[in-house]
Amino acid sequence: MTRLVNLSGVKVIDYRLIEGIGIILSLENTHKQVVCPACGQTTDLLHQNNFQTVRDLSFGQQAVYLKVNRRRMRCPHCQNKFTEELEFVRRKRLHTKRFVEKIIEEVLNSDIRNVAKRNDLSEQEIETMLKDLGLDLVAEKPVNLKKLGIDEIAVVKGQRNYYVVLVDLEKKKVVGLVEQRTKKAIAEYLEAWGEEVLSEIEEISIDLWKTYKNIAEELIPQATIVADRFHVMKQVNDELDGARRKIKREAEKLKNKSKKDKILSGLAKSKYVLLKNQSDLKESEKEKLKEVQEVAPILIEMHCLKEKLRNIFETQKNWGEGLLEIADWLKDVSKYFPKSFGTIKRWIGEIIAYFDEGTTQGIVEGINNKLKLIKRRAFGFRNFDNFELRSFLTWQFAS
Repeated sequence: MTRLVNLSGVKVIDYRLIEGIGIILSLENTHKQVVCPACGQTTDLLHQNNFQTVRDLSFGQQAVYLKVNRRRMRCPHCQNKFTEELEFVRRKRLHTKRFVEKIIEEVLNSDIRNVAKRNDLSEQEIETMLKDLGLDLVAEKPVNLKKLGIDEIAVVKGQRNYYVVLVDLEKKKVVGLVEQRTKKAIAEYLEAWGEEVLSEIEEISIDLWKTYKNIAEELIPQATIVADRFHVMKQVNDELDGARRKIKREAEKLKNKSKKDKILSGLAKSKYVLLKNQSDLKESEKEKLKEVQEVAPILIEMHCLKEKLRNIFETQKNWGEGLLEIADWLKDVSKYFPKSFGTIKRWIGEIIAYFDEGTTQGIVEGINNKLKLIKRRAFGFRNFDNFELRSFLTWQFAS
């Protein structure tokens, strides 16, 4: 029975099966010596027995309870009286750690109410479990963090209110969530990690928000800052689509009906054809590009320039070659992509840093999608602290 229970520091000395309740296992402590938390000396002086019953993993259809003695000890060296710590139960809790982990895994794939009902627990008990373990995870500092990704997730879509997401790009996990997207809040969160963590970071991947860049330069000066290539391409795509919409608006104002209809017909359903990678186009989509060419040749020129930039990101393998290729690309684009032209010139150092290691925000975007799913799930969470707990727990149990 002791081997079956498989818990450190105790052995099974008796068991009972009580109808309607489950299996009760009586345990005996196998370690006689206990370390005093005050002075660090060991003692075997018993001050008082303190028997408690804690819930453990079920056996088949039977609930299992462990009757354990959390002994009250006395230290002869410093006269301190203390309750011994049991490795398998958190202090002041009545469920084993492995039972708690099983419940949390269920909640992460369901909701508190149903998990409580299935396991004969109260919702309050489960909320306490979540907070106990979640707060430990939130308080943990990253270990061996080499590549940091910084991005944001909208609290409510369209309200310009964001949480900042910090990601370990190598381990593909969330290592931090900041409630406010301000320089002060982000800097304070990173500073709390300490110099030991920050000094190990070698690369930081960010979007094109200058505040992220300023924070990285001030707090993590040794790290290479990499501007995410997908955000660069998004800006180029946005300008291309903006040009398409402008031509469409101008066509709708034309008084010449036949010319108006021809342009609108050529532009109809052209958005995703223009934005899609050339190599992924189907034959019908290539034919659509020919229609666009007839009514708005400037859009095809912009499409070709967009594809040329994408190809640079796909093919160049070091910053020197990447710099030359992008500099050459910039010569042709100022009249087509004025906004992107200015952005790329301002961020050229961070953009070409991509070519050495190929670091992107792809992993961060995937994590953000998972965080959005967490927000949507019914979990009783209505504030940042609860969302933070759920997020850290999700990655803890996914790893």
